[in-house]
Amino acid sequence: MNKPLSVWQQIAVAPHRSMFLIGALQGVAAMLWWVFDLAGRYGIAGSATAWSIAPVWAHAFLMMYGFFPFFIFGFLFTTYPNWMNAGKIPPRHAFSASLLMAGGVVLFYLGLMMGKPVAAAGVAVMLAGWGIAVYALLRVLFNAPRQDKRHPAVTSVALVFGWLGMAAYLLWLLTGQALLLDFARTAGIWFFLLPIVMTVNHRMIPFFSSRVLENYVVVRPYWILWLMLACTAGHGILLLREAHAYLWLADLPLAACALYLSFTWGLLRSFRVSLLAVLHIAFAWLGLAMLLFGAQSLALFASADDPVWFGLAPLHALTIGYFASMVLGMVSRVTLGHAGQPLVLDRLTWLLFIGFQGSALIRVLADIVPAAARLAPDLYLLAGLVWLACFVPWAAHYIPYYWRPRADGKPG
Repeated sequence: MNKPLSVWQQIAVAPHRSMFLIGALQGVAAMLWWVFDLAGRYGIAGSATAWSIAPVWAHAFLMMYGFFPFFIFGFLFTTYPNWMNAGKIPPRHAFSASLLMAGGVVLFYLGLMMGKPVAAAGVAVMLAGWGIAVYALLRVLFNAPRQDKRHPAVTSVALVFGWLGMAAYLLWLLTGQALLLDFARTAGIWFFLLPIVMTVNHRMIPFFSSRVLENYVVVRPYWILWLMLACTAGHGILLLREAHAYLWLADLPLAACALYLSFTWGLLRSFRVSLLAVLHIAFAWLGLAMLLFGAQSLALFASADDPVWFGLAPLHALTIGYFASMVLGMVSRVTLGHAGQPLVLDRLTWLLFIGFQGSALIRVLADIVPAAARLAPDLYLLAGLVWLACFVPWAAHYIPYYWRPRADGKPG
């Protein structure tokens, strides 16, 4: 009779488990820290705390490089072998990468209180873990049989840009050069996160839809993916050149592509199956976000007065509405599938996902509705609290799957 695996062995037995576990915990920790800072900074509760790094740039780092990557790596660890009919990611690579990235995040938090050198050490440790994860994925990519590798090739390039963006952030901490920070924040969104999430959606949303919707026709042209990726890169390059008035040249075509795919992929039909609907709802935020970016840029292009339209609403429509909602939807599905559970979204997860949309809406409307200007700080804090109110129960619901054996008795 086989000896039962320990909790640590269960977490390490499948490559996605440790990444998803840490990502769930970090989603709670990062937003708790942000809510605490907002409450003190705006005098809502307590007083402002002096951090070694400006809170806005610490928040940006924690979300771009210290939250989403755990879920991205965990997902790609499961899909690369499936996409390319190749060998699985060795658990030791996934587990060591997870521990290094988690340890780096902890050091970064300590550095916020103890000083930039400690935070920089944390980023360096995260870079080491990231490097191991990328190495493990590239081994699969290069050693897989000859077949269609377009999707994993794109995501691999984006992962390298993410590593470079984090490296730029480390150098900014050490040197204070503003150009490095500009590259880090631009690369994190436009060269790393958006290309990966769009590429995964292009591959997976039509596939998942075809599995559950009757008479579903898969529409997945590659030309539209290349156009969307070109627009994403174009936005990032224009940002680095501070050509904000011309961003609409990239944003509006990307919005048109995203809205076309939402319609073609069957947004309305997806509501028949909640596990599928969460993915389509999350993807719909991409079209809305890029419309907001485009309108914001056109306002700059049309006016010499340099008006500020929408503030950070487009950015949060993208990061909370699209990225974070997609994490909840996609990770819920992967967790259930790899835990040997039925692929059915329970009522709790559906309600938490719908509630989570409120966090995105509150944060977006706070910068759009003129009447909300006076209440903006309170709305920023409210958006964070709604995030926590939905994300904490979601994390508590799914985390135990990462240290339990599969329900169907299969390995992993």
